[in-house]
Amino acid sequence: MNTKIELIIAEDNPRDREFLCSSLNSYHLNVVNNGNDAYQLAMEKEEPYIISDLQMPECSGIELAKKVWQDKPMARIIFWTQFQDEVYIRSLSSIIPSETVYGYILKTNTSSQLLKAVNLVIHDCQCWIDPQIRPVQKRTRQSQLMISDLEFEVLIDIALGLTDDMIAKRRYLSKRGVQSRLKSLYAKLEIEYDRVSLSLFGKKVNLRSRAVAIALQRGLINPTELSNAEEDLMDWLKVAVSF
Repeated sequence: MNTKIELIIAEDNPRDREFLCSSLNSYHLNVVNNGNDAYQLAMEKEEPYIISDLQMPECSGIELAKKVWQDKPMARIIFWTQFQDEVYIRSLSSIIPSETVYGYILKTNTSSQLLKAVNLVIHDCQCWIDPQIRPVQKRTRQSQLMISDLEFEVLIDIALGLTDDMIAKRRYLSKRGVQSRLKSLYAKLEIEYDRVSLSLFGKKVNLRSRAVAIALQRGLINPTELSNAEEDLMDWLKVAVSF
């Protein structure tokens, strides 16, 4: 490579930044520690190349990608993260432009594996998805298992402990509408809904609790996303109580 290609790195962890800089020294690197600064740099480029952590303060990697792709849909973004939760794969699938080349690389990869993946995306215009992510990505694309936005909302609500009546009020639904969404969610999570409660090992199990447990195991929800959802709920409650 005679001319170094410019690569924007957005990573808030100093040790991870150092690893990236060492591994990708064949590129010209612009390094920042947050998504907002990365976005400003990206707007200066006709077709920016970005490697970004998913979780960063102020502006996450997903928020960064959404803003960049809205303005520059051909930007190539490589997500470099420790997370393989389905919630992130699901969020990305809804914002990736159809013709965009991108990557998803776990931080468990070696320096050489990281460089190989980045080269494939930047030089060879090929998407690179970490092998550990592919089963999760496949599941999010199967219509019979893919959780819709409406089903995800009700999943978040029951994880936060809301009753059917509270969900109905928050989502502007009838109680029957809430129950219909729950039934659909249970089916997608492959929870039996034919009886009032399912039976495991001869014991009755609460369907809502079971749904949350399976969602946590699948990575559909995680503590970070639930914390954000809790803040949204508190904001909604302040407005709801005022009426």
